[in-house]
Amino acid sequence: MTKTAYHNVEAPSGKDAAYENFPVGSWLLPAALRPHIATFYHYARAIDDIADSPDLPPDEKIARLDGFAAAIQGADQDDPAYAKGHRMRESLAETGADPQHCLDLIAAFKQDAVKLRYQDWDDLVGYCVLSAAPVGRYLLDLHGGSNHGYGPSDALCIALQVINHLQDCQDDYRQLNRVYLPQDWMAEEGAVDGELTAGSCSPALRRVLDRTLSATETLLRDAQALPGGLASKRLAMESAFILVIARRLVALLRTRDPLAVRVQLSKPDYLWCGVRGILSVLF
Repeated sequence: MTKTAYHNVEAPSGKDAAYENFPVGSWLLPAALRPHIATFYHYARAIDDIADSPDLPPDEKIARLDGFAAAIQGADQDDPAYAKGHRMRESLAETGADPQHCLDLIAAFKQDAVKLRYQDWDDLVGYCVLSAAPVGRYLLDLHGGSNHGYGPSDALCIALQVINHLQDCQDDYRQLNRVYLPQDWMAEEGAVDGELTAGSCSPALRRVLDRTLSATETLLRDAQALPGGLASKRLAMESAFILVIARRLVALLRTRDPLAVRVQLSKPDYLWCGVRGILSVLF
């Protein structure tokens, strides 16, 4: 496809940092790194929006995502259509962070363009390793790493991704025919995809959600070691904050119905999670 056909490759969804379950580039992180984190977020948002666009066919999504991959790898540096990819490449060169994290996100979103169901929990986790874990890995690279390697960070990021899938399970099905609930659990509990359009969870679907939440709680236990192993105390406070948010959202999803209402934190609840997370590192 020619550059002229790609005069506007992005597909903005209207989502921004306020939509996320976690603080993006918050004041907890070093001021010198926040512009790089913002560049990474805008890049990730742009490619995610392409994958999630209900108006683009799969082959068009993949072509646009390939264009961003080429930008990360240094191709067509004068093409303004992929400006966020070029800025990301320049940021990676400046910070020394691994470009593979950005390419893994593209691999995940290309998968989103063509894969609509996940056979089991391991299949879903394999997707999240590409779609979520690179975010934490990038931040670890940027902040000097961890004594525990990427493991606890991966667990937290995968848990956050699954939580987001549960929050958005109805919209994902209605708008994109995507279901991120393990299909074997759906079959075992007697639930069917069409129940996601209802105004409330059926007992069978509720059991699937609860099984998914239990698996997510296991991930959060694995993630508990993350703050204590980080080289950066500021990132440790940020990660502890996010851990508290994740546990609180799991608790809310246990008692609230994501088909009836979007399950999210209130502003006071969010701030209290921050206080608890920060204090857990300081004291």
